[in-house]
Amino acid sequence: MSIDIRPIGVPERLDGADGAELGAYAELIRRLDEETLSTADLSRRPRELLEDLRESDYTKRIAFGAFDGGRLVGFAEVHWELDDEATTAYIPMLGVDATRRREGIGSRLLAAAETAARSAGHPTTVLSAEHLIDGDPAGTPRVRAPQGDASIAADAATARFAHAHGYALGQLYRISAMDVAGRDAEFRDRLAAASAAATDAYRVVCWTDRAPEDLVDSLAHAHERMSVDPPAGAIAYELEPWDAARVRDEDERSIASGRTKLTAAAVAPDGEVAGFTELSLLPDSPAVEQWDTIVLAPHRGHRLGMRIKLANLVALGDLDAARDRVYTWNADENEHMLAINVALGFRPFALESTWQRPAAKPPGAASGAADTAGSGATTGS
Repeated sequence: MSIDIRPIGVPERLDGADGAELGAYAELIRRLDEETLSTADLSRRPRELLEDLRESDYTKRIAFGAFDGGRLVGFAEVHWELDDEATTAYIPMLGVDATRRREGIGSRLLAAAETAARSAGHPTTVLSAEHLIDGDPAGTPRVRAPQGDASIAADAATARFAHAHGYALGQLYRISAMDVAGRDAEFRDRLAAASAAATDAYRVVCWTDRAPEDLVDSLAHAHERMSVDPPAGAIAYELEPWDAARVRDEDERSIASGRTKLTAAAVAPDGEVAGFTELSLLPDSPAVEQWDTIVLAPHRGHRLGMRIKLANLVALGDLDAARDRVYTWNADENEHMLAINVALGFRPFALESTWQRPAAKPPGAASGAADTAGSGATTGS
């Protein structure tokens, strides 16, 4: 039977008859996550997929499926900014069922995603894939990004696929995990010590889900800087326009997806957000994702990154002590944020490779006081 490549149906409700394709999509994501990362902790559930794929005023997201009759055997998800200045589209997920590989299905899915992006005015595409660390035999030839020390096997299936389709490796992210069970008192003590040692006038403000009204405008500015301030390797990340309305939209979408979002922000003496960090608690999973973390350039040098991360970990313990593991993504060349995360107890277990076509020229040295999300999700650190 021939393979049909088309967008996966997005139902109005999950419990309706038209929700079967989205359920099959979530199940295939789960199986491929377990194969690739040896865990399904971070796999998006149907409720999250439904919210991600709904119409938005800020981004366009399409999930293409490869269907053999009524069976979903592969997928590719693509998204881009709905901004006249944006020219890049991102393909954070592309996968094919293990029983149907080497049939050209992945290539057809990639072509569908690229065609949709180009038709919408986004000729540059960025492709992502994940790799377990230490999963390759000793002496395996390696491929490296323009910056950072990490590498992946040159003959990894994802590397061969990317090279065959004209993509160049632009950046590697470390995917790290930290066990937090039983560490509430430790985080509280470390936060108290860091606060006592501070000689500045910054204060830390924490909230759940919705941003406070008095901070939402400056928080939007911090989000906008988050899109371009972190190290980018040779990837052409573009400025995302943010305002208070977009912050509110993101808050509501997170709630609708079943997630709980914890935010800790450093607030400067003038009342503006100097930096922030986010933790996202997944529904139906014990896992927590460390999302965006940034300290804006004028406010660096005060150890605010460590203080806001500790404050958010304390808030996590207060809200849901049963959550036992936090995951984070960091550019391999982002030494400053990696040092903070290692000091907290994060340990790398996988890498996310990021590939671009056409390839961008490597930029000059980038600042290191921010983290970004990866994975899936394309999510932050």
